[in-house]
Amino acid sequence: MYDLGSYFRFDLTKSMANKDCVFKGEKYRITVLTERLVRLEYNENGMFEDYPTELVWYRNFAKPLFEVNETSGILTIKTRYFELSYVKEKRFKSNKLMPTKNLKISLLNTDKTWYYGHPEVRNLKYSSYGIDKSIYKKSLYSQDGFVTIDDSKTSIVLDNGAFKKRDNAGIDMYVFLYNKDFYYCLSDYFMITGYPPLIPRAALGIWWDKKDFYNEFDIIHLVKKFEENNIPVSLFTLNRWQGSNTYEFSEFYKDPRSMIGYLKSKKMKFGLTIEPEKEFVSNTKIFEKLKAYLDVDKNGNIPFNVFDPRTIDAYLKILIHPLSNIGVDYYSIDAYNEKDLESLSILKHYLYYDKYRQGLRPLITAYDYGYASHRYPVIYSGKSQVGWNTLKKIPSYNASAFHMGLSFFSQDVGGTLGGIEDNELFSRFVELATFSPIVRLGSEGGKYYKREIWKWALKTKEISIKFLNLRHRLIPYIYTESYKYFKFGKPLIEPLYYTYPTLYDNALYKDEYYFGSTFLVSPITSKKDYVMNRAIQKLFIPEGTWYDFFTGKQYKGNKRYVSFYKDQEYPVFVKAGAIIPLSLNKSNDTSVPKHMEVIVFPGANNSYSIYEDDGETNDYLKGAYLITNIEFVYQKNNYKLTILPVEGKPRVIPEKRNYKIRFKNTKPSSSVSSYVSSSVVSNTCYKDGTDLIVEVDDVPTNAQLTITCSGEDIEIEASRIISEDVISIISDLPIKTIVKQRIDDIMFSNSLDFKKKRIEIRKLAHGKNYIERKYIDLLLKLLEYINEV
Repeated sequence: MYDLGSYFRFDLTKSMANKDCVFKGEKYRITVLTERLVRLEYNENGMFEDYPTELVWYRNFAKPLFEVNETSGILTIKTRYFELSYVKEKRFKSNKLMPTKNLKISLLNTDKTWYYGHPEVRNLKYSSYGIDKSIYKKSLYSQDGFVTIDDSKTSIVLDNGAFKKRDNAGIDMYVFLYNKDFYYCLSDYFMITGYPPLIPRAALGIWWDKKDFYNEFDIIHLVKKFEENNIPVSLFTLNRWQGSNTYEFSEFYKDPRSMIGYLKSKKMKFGLTIEPEKEFVSNTKIFEKLKAYLDVDKNGNIPFNVFDPRTIDAYLKILIHPLSNIGVDYYSIDAYNEKDLESLSILKHYLYYDKYRQGLRPLITAYDYGYASHRYPVIYSGKSQVGWNTLKKIPSYNASAFHMGLSFFSQDVGGTLGGIEDNELFSRFVELATFSPIVRLGSEGGKYYKREIWKWALKTKEISIKFLNLRHRLIPYIYTESYKYFKFGKPLIEPLYYTYPTLYDNALYKDEYYFGSTFLVSPITSKKDYVMNRAIQKLFIPEGTWYDFFTGKQYKGNKRYVSFYKDQEYPVFVKAGAIIPLSLNKSNDTSVPKHMEVIVFPGANNSYSIYEDDGETNDYLKGAYLITNIEFVYQKNNYKLTILPVEGKPRVIPEKRNYKIRFKNTKPSSSVSSYVSSSVVSNTCYKDGTDLIVEVDDVPTNAQLTITCSGEDIEIEASRIISEDVISIISDLPIKTIVKQRIDDIMFSNSLDFKKKRIEIRKLAHGKNYIERKYIDLLLKLLEYINEV
């Protein structure tokens, strides 16, 4: 058997199910994997599969709790979640006109029953392939509370890591029975397919992926422009670098190693886009190297066969390793073929696991090929049209990824091609991307696709730089949430309709989502009201007390709101007591920060644990990480913040750290004290707007830091009042000041009812100080919003 190397080998004992959970006859085999998951196999020849498959790698788990009642003709299995009944040796396959009941599974404590061939019409599908050309596929998330995955036709994986088409035709299906506990479904799915890997830290920064042709001088010039404009870029993808089918840099790159070294000196990772071919043709340089190892077909070419381990070995060693050896960090597979998804998926698998030979954490980006895509981040959501329609689709597209336990979908910020480059549109793209798993500044090539931020109007440029730098600073938080995805299987994006199912059918609120455990985002996907010069956003705020992340305004939960947002504003919220760690690293540096800011919102006790490691190797699997716990004890007249390491090895972060603690909505305190362990240390304390800042430097990271702030009424009341929004809008209108005062008197009058206010506003269309009709319409609209509240 051809040896592909240790990083591709499979431990077949992990794919063999626990024998105490297997019930087998001549033509059937039923395996209870968990209390909520059962495997069903049927084969006329009695052949069953114990090898891992392209989709399912693991089946050997501890025996779950279940009861069995078996007679000569009937098998019954019951867990806390389901009861299975099977007429032994009978076919699973159902008659289209009248489904047989030879096999059925009842979901306990419900009136729902699954049978083979069940239509599963209440499945909430997910969008695969691309935003503009979505292919909707069945997901794991169903309102029925059960779902099936058919694994009958996927290839098997041999112990040497080679893939092989199945020899036997039969049924191989997994039935998930979770009722309303979808996270249990995800847990079971990750158990059998493998949990998501921990993404390299740098991948959470800003990607540059514009498809221009750059020579070495162009790249240096571009990087300098990033620096001049304070735009942090962590990954640089080169799309046009090779001749067809050569996997070698073109003649324009005289010294690729030096070019890559320059980017790495700027703390950027470097990647290449590859377009895999079905064969290697004889008129290329690489052909002669491959011919020494591989057979030539009747046309004189070398077929590229992902099922042949010798071909894969040659491909990696002759084409890929020389690129990796000069510093290429990751690859992007720019190919999608509906008829050949399996081959592309297998290629992605090999490219991903090959990186382990360097001791580095792999990163690959490709389309969603449908076979446990969570194992190979990052997923590219395809080329998209520049335009508002694309922006509107992104939130629901990313939310649907949750239905399959996927997190790291990426879109081209601003759209990929076509359309009209628009300032407001691009600003909204950047703002949404800031609170998305991946930020990719990408488009087709051409000087009129303005992904270079400095090409935009001054206002758009400033907004974009502000939000891209915020994203860069948020990496400690996003990396911690990515660790939770790896450790516990909790995706970074969770649609709000998962918690509030009725919102799924409400277009006003369906797109809202949680970004990690702390943020709630309400995406702006429509043009603003140009008379008001603000986007009108209708929000649903969940149970509890929430704060606007940027302004600190307070919102009471379980209520609907109307808010208004200027181009530079965005609806992002955090719950009372929220703790958010930020990096203060300069430039493109995504590593563990020595200088850290921690934002703390008042209103409730809370804790947050920051996860940190080196961000690029696999040493974290050997314990080379640190978890630092931040605890906030809230009292109205006394705050106490404690930062202490709780688990891991401190050496993965700086020996000392400078902390900037930002207490939101807090007055200058009459008493601010700071302790490292039991010793008093000095601090710098000052006001920044409505926030109290406490800075403490040179804090040993293996010691406990405690900061207390006390004083009478130190919390600033910041309830969100719609009248303040309306006053701000009226203030910005280009009308006479005396008329603005008259408008204010009408809008906020206690003696006029709603109908009379409308009459008085309409009167302003006439007389000496009349105002234009468009402003009358705006004011009537604002009255409606006030009346709703």
